[in-house]
Amino acid sequence: MTHALVIGGTGMLANTSLWLVNNVYHVSVIGRNADRMERLLNKASNSSMITPLLVDYRDESLLIKKVRETMKQNGPIELVIAWIHSYADSTLECIASEISQWQSGSWKLFHVLGSHANLTEVKGKIDKLGTLQYHQVQLGFKIEESHSRWLTNEEISQGVIDSIQHDRFLHTVGTMEPWEKRPL
Repeated sequence: MTHALVIGGTGMLANTSLWLVNNVYHVSVIGRNADRMERLLNKASNSSMITPLLVDYRDESLLIKKVRETMKQNGPIELVIAWIHSYADSTLECIASEISQWQSGSWKLFHVLGSHANLTEVKGKIDKLGTLQYHQVQLGFKIEESHSRWLTNEEISQGVIDSIQHDRFLHTVGTMEPWEKRPL
């Protein structure tokens, strides 16, 4: 069974976490909020396929401890879906380094990025992290008739799922153009 790690898997990526469970992944989910984690577990078709990792990912020492524990319990992580805020810029590097130490082969990272992210710059930093296959999922916006709006959690999760299913190295959910029409 494939072990997946979802960072931010109780919020906008909750449906992605549930999809992974329904597709026979064991899913370790990093989240900060115990109530949201409980709601995720209650929605899962098989909650025993989810390992909750209640941790603020800015606490890197506790984060690494939790990631190590889940790999000891559930095996090496082969797939990571990561939504990490820009204020925690070393978190992904920290997790990637730990996972790579446990992996004998390559693993996949689907990095979910906001509309303002410089994809080339981010990729340049990630490419130095070792034995991973790096994928970027950039979140755009939707234009509907005379206005625009940000994506819903469901649209975001579905875009991430599509990227995983089609093994896309670069995928935009919604649109990025025309940029001046983005919601403010």
